[in-house]
Amino acid sequence: MSEQFVTLEVHTEFSKRMEEADKRQNRRLDIIEERQAQISELVASVKVLAANVENIANEINEQGQRLREIEGVPKKHWETAVACIITGLVGAAITALISGLIH
Repeated sequence: MSEQFVTLEVHTEFSKRMEEADKRQNRRLDIIEERQAQISELVASVKVLAANVENIANEINEQGQRLREIEGVPKKHWETAVACIITGLVGAAITALISGLIH
């Protein structure tokens, strides 16, 4: 079996390059971890935003319902007034008719 050895210079150069590669990889990992933390914060913010938008949509729907009810009140009053006027006119006509028959 043949044994091969490397010189101290070659080993030192190899070790130096490996350490530099480790440092580059560690920097890249640090950047990735920082970005992942930012993404996690963004996801949490989007969840809160979505909940707020849903609450706002529900509130708008409730306000829309209340507005329709408020807008309906004058219409109901008008319909009641018209019904009373018609009832009064019909009553007056019937009274006039009965009164004409009696005399």
